[in-house]
Amino acid sequence: MALPILQAKADAGFDLEIDRSRYDDANAHDPSFETPPGVNEQVVRTISAAKREPDWMLGKRLEGLRLYEKTRFPAWGPDLSPLIADMDKIRFFVQPKARESRSWDDLPDDIRKTYERIGIPEAEKHSLSGVGAQYDSEIVYHNLKKEWEDMGVVFTNMDVAVQRYPDTVRKYFMTSCVPVNDHKFVMLHAAVWSGGTFIYVPKGVKLRIPLQAYFRMNAERGGQFEHTLIIADEGSEVHYIEGCSAPQYNSSALHAGCVELHVLKGARVRYSSVENWSRNTYNLNTKRAIVQEDGVVEWINGNLGSGVTMLYPCSVLVGERARSDSLGIAFAGAGQHQDTGSKVIHAAPHTSSTIASKSISKDGGICTYRGLVKVMPRAVHSKVSVECDALLVGDKSTNNTYPMMRIENNQVEIAHEATVGRIGTDEIFYLMSRGLSEEQARQMVVSGFIEPIVKALPLEYSVELNKLIELEMEGSVG
Repeated sequence: MALPILQAKADAGFDLEIDRSRYDDANAHDPSFETPPGVNEQVVRTISAAKREPDWMLGKRLEGLRLYEKTRFPAWGPDLSPLIADMDKIRFFVQPKARESRSWDDLPDDIRKTYERIGIPEAEKHSLSGVGAQYDSEIVYHNLKKEWEDMGVVFTNMDVAVQRYPDTVRKYFMTSCVPVNDHKFVMLHAAVWSGGTFIYVPKGVKLRIPLQAYFRMNAERGGQFEHTLIIADEGSEVHYIEGCSAPQYNSSALHAGCVELHVLKGARVRYSSVENWSRNTYNLNTKRAIVQEDGVVEWINGNLGSGVTMLYPCSVLVGERARSDSLGIAFAGAGQHQDTGSKVIHAAPHTSSTIASKSISKDGGICTYRGLVKVMPRAVHSKVSVECDALLVGDKSTNNTYPMMRIENNQVEIAHEATVGRIGTDEIFYLMSRGLSEEQARQMVVSGFIEPIVKALPLEYSVELNKLIELEMEGSVG
């Protein structure tokens, strides 16, 4: 399984809680090397030197640091003040005692067993074309099946790609898609990024089976800043799956990764992500795609675990007939604020996009949809559909919706729909009349609510996502 199988435990026969031991239990902190807490020029130079990077990459890192130091933290959205207060305590580079390998048996026992509990090696055997695994700041495992290597597919560690494919990386890395000066946490990412995934799919090659990367943050007060760069050449297809987790601590942790997708003419990229960080983690991720003529990008997002999430996958449709489809689910329980959404910029004629966002809030949790659709003057005959659905459980939860649409020509079709509701008593009564308990009835309603995203995920992810939300709902009252 790609995500941990969760089990419910009864507490004296009454309240139920979630057994998160598969990913909340941390290994002993025993790194090979780590930088001192905080970020400064010496830390940035140390990271670059450890990776033996070319001068141009060090220059990009130092540019990011310079911009980060003079840019204010965002004052909108969720409260980031606890994180800001802890920024000087976070370790921005933690190197595990493991070298990258193509065999799970070569990894230290504790690290290997971490991924075995999560189910990654087993999933690789049955349902994946290749797997990458990151532990803290470094990739510890990477493998691509030979049939795809023989067809010219490149699936490797981002650090390795800097060395092996310097011209390609320099052309695409944090240039036109996510520039270094984009926002505060992109600037930080540029300065301290480490690990991640590089994928190149040659012209006309269509991967039938997904590629997957799993990111595990083990260190207390740690930061993870992986970089994902995917280039789908003309007429190619690839499905990339990303999973994330971290053990639970009482101190702040930071995830500020970056994803750049380059979808060339007639190519198709599906990016599926289930982010289940621990509740002490601030998940401030940046994901963006540039889509050329007749290209298609699909974003499938599940955001559940982190205490605070700010994540808005963005598609820039620069070629005629380019298309973007985004489907997301956010779940917020007590003490969580999931501030998520989607952005699409239509910059060419006959482009189309759909955004479907679903959220569930319970026990005082906050879900916020924050979206942007921009249709440029030359993007005539474009079509846009936005649908936001929110489900509230209990009387203390909150849902916010902040859609923004900037339409700069009149030859477009735009549709926007938003609904907020509670689990209805009529539906519960009907299901209970068919023999279900009240709790089972509520879980069935929620399962139906999230069905679109569950159906869009690969089987092992959909089963576990559904199970996770079911167990989060156990013990809920209306």
